[in-house]
Order: sequence, then C-alpha cells, then structure tokens
Amino acid sequence: MKHTLLRYLPLLVLALMGAPARGQTEPGGGATPAASQLPQAASEGDALAPGDEVDRGPEARPDANGDDDTPDSRSFTSPDQVQNLLDDQQQDAPSWIEADWLEGWKGWKSDLYDDTGLNFGGDYNALLFAATDSLGEDTASSGVFRLYGHWDLIGRGTNDTGGLIFKIEHRHRYGSVAPSAFGGEVGYLGALQTTFTDVGYRTTNLYWRQSFADQRFVVYAGFVDSTDFLDVYALASPWTGFNNLVFATGSATIGGLPDGALGAMGALWLTDSLYTIASLTDANADATDITDGFDTFFNEFETLKTLEVGWAPERERALLEKISVSFWHIDEASTKGTPSGWGVSGSATVTIHDEWLAFLRGGWADDGGSLNEGSVSVGFGYQPDPNGSLLALGLNWGRPNRGTFPGDPDDQFTSELFYRCQVSPNLQVTPSVQLLVDPAANPEEDVVAVFGIRARYTF
Repeated sequence: MKHTLLRYLPLLVLALMGAPARGQTEPGGGATPAASQLPQAASEGDALAPGDEVDRGPEARPDANGDDDTPDSRSFTSPDQVQNLLDDQQQDAPSWIEADWLEGWKGWKSDLYDDTGLNFGGDYNALLFAATDSLGEDTASSGVFRLYGHWDLIGRGTNDTGGLIFKIEHRHRYGSVAPSAFGGEVGYLGALQTTFTDVGYRTTNLYWRQSFADQRFVVYAGFVDSTDFLDVYALASPWTGFNNLVFATGSATIGGLPDGALGAMGALWLTDSLYTIASLTDANADATDITDGFDTFFNEFETLKTLEVGWAPERERALLEKISVSFWHIDEASTKGTPSGWGVSGSATVTIHDEWLAFLRGGWADDGGSLNEGSVSVGFGYQPDPNGSLLALGLNWGRPNRGTFPGDPDDQFTSELFYRCQVSPNLQVTPSVQLLVDPAANPEEDVVAVFGIRARYTF
C-alpha cells in the first residue's frame, strides 16, 4: 500500500496546490469550460454574475437551440442535464494550454444544428482512487465514455421547444475494483463515487422534453435520470464536482435514484421565485437494458415518487441560490430486491460576492434502501474568477441506514476537498482527497484517507 501511495501522492499534492496561470487567475475546470464556473455563465439553471458579459454560445441563441436569454425552465435542472452539458461546451475559460484543437469540430456541430436541429457532444472520463488503508484492494480505477445530445423537432427558433434528449454511456473499470465499489474495500458504508462503475453500455437518457408558457413549465417523458432534476445544486455533479454521494442528491438519504428509468417529470415556476417539481419513475429500472422498463413499469408498477418545492430569489440563479425541500416515496422493488420507504431532504445555497457558494444540505429516510437514514452536509465552493479554477470543501455527518446495513453501525464523518483545474479548453483534471473518520465497517481505523484524481476530455 505504501508503495502505491508513493507513486501517486506527489502528483496529488502538486495538483491540489495548483499553479498560477497567466494574469491573476488560476486555470479552472469543469466538465467543459463553462462547467468550471461557480456562477456558470448562464448555463442551464444559472446566470451570469452581475456585470459579466459572456457569449453563451449557440446553445443559448434562438438560431441555435430555440431559446432566448430569458430565464427558462432549464433552471430546474442539474449541471449534468444534457442541454446544460452542451451549453457548457460553448463557453470559454482560462486554461494552461489556450489552443483549442477542436474549434473546427465545434463549428461543424453548430452548422449541423442550424441545418437539422441536432446538437450533440461527448466526453471521456477517468478516475483513480488510492487509500491509506483498506480491508481489501487499496486502489480503484474506472473510465466512462459518454455521447449525448438533443434533437429539437418542435418550435426551433422559439422560446418553447420540443425534442428528443439522449445520453448513452460505456462504463468500465481498469483494475480489479471500480471506484463505485471502493467504499466496501476501505470499510466505509457509503458511496465514495456513484458513476464510475463497470456495467458496460447503458442508456441514461432517452426522453422527450417539451417546454410551455415561455419556458415556465417543462415536461420530461421517457427514460429519465432522477438526479437531473431532484435536489440539485451547482456542486453535486460526480463528473465535475464532489465525488461522494453525501455531497450530492439527497445527501445519500434517497433510496433508488433510478436513471434510465421509464417515467415522467413536470416542473413549473408558480411565481417568479416559487417553483415545484414532481416525478414518477420506475423503481426497477435497469439502464443497461431499458427495453425491460416497459414490462417493469406497466406490469409491476413499483415506482419512485418525488415532490420538490423551492424558492429562489431569481429564476436564472436557482441552481446557485435557493431553498428547497424534497419529499420522496419508493415502493418495494421486486426486481431490484429493495424495500419500500420514504424520506425528506432539504437544501439551502447562497453565493457571496459572486465568488463563494455556501451550502447546507441534509436528509432523513425511513428505509427505502438508502445508504444513510440521516445525513447533514455543509461546505463551500470558492471561485475568484467566474471562468477560473474552483476549490471546494464539504463536511458531512451520516448515520448509515440500519435497513440497508445489518447490525447497528456507528455514525460516520466524511470530508472531501477537491480542486478543479482546466488544463486546456477541452481537458479538465480534478485532484481530490476524502477523509473518512470512524468508517463503520473498519473499526480498527480512526481515519482513512482516499486520494483521487479525475480527468475529463470533452468533444
């Protein structure tokens, strides 16, 4: 184990320290240039910081995606929603290497959208974990290829559009253990990562999206991902933000969280500040074979139901500044083999001087197969330049779900620190460290450190 850490520790330490770029800012990162921004430059659910004037790219212009610059119902969605990902790829951000070798490719894609209404993109992601102590393997690694897009077929060039949303992935491990399973190796009752698995091909999204009433109301119908619209905030992305689920959707207290799940979602701005989101999805969903979803949804009809109510001072900044409460109930899922349950989660986020994002989040569950039955997370993100680097820290207290983990496991305390670096316009590298205090399944260790380095290349 010591030799493994010695190989990776210098790289992790240097990357966490960072290196200044030209001028007064440091290179930052994200899924794509705009994903590096804390107040992401008017991407889905976000707005420009006061005084900023950034071209949102063809994804935000009427001749490119059918939307104008008014706040729209995409402010309901997470940074990982497909249109948000594509919007981010149009943005500019400081980087160590300024040359964009894909500029011609991006121009061709823009012309394709103008001609056909089809906009698409993709990325390749890689993640390595190395732990200071383990019960089994002391490293984990995985890669994910993703191809996603939207095809606007109704209302292109207007405020209200309808079209097909898709996201197809291939998830594969490099070594013997994928990062999603690494918690068990170190004795941690939780998810150190959720998306870097070894399941092969999967269909995360394949649904129709339709907006109405100048984008105040939006409907999804088809195979959807619950994390695209449930309890979202700017740092929740496992691709560009925190790795650990306790700092993401439901603070690890929501059971199920199906993706590639047959169902529907409706979201509505009731006023300029008050919104509500409701969804019903298949609790037995299997994203590796979505064709089974018709059988499990219509014949078994065991579902996850969610209802969220939130308040935001400004619609266009709802992902950054809001207070929300989410309620959920999941049926016993016979195919998945998970119990029924219900719970509630809450989130409060605020920006300070357009540089800091502070968050307080938590949840409680009555079974339902969740990882935690109680969880509270607090932390911040710091980004002095809206197009620059991002430093984030999260602290969590969690009580493992006794229904999911037999016995009477002790409470766990988790922290995660990451620094997101933009190496080039299309390459982002994110070193991180998670400190697991009193891991419940590894009582011999008071603290286990899990070092990580994540890379993402977008095209």
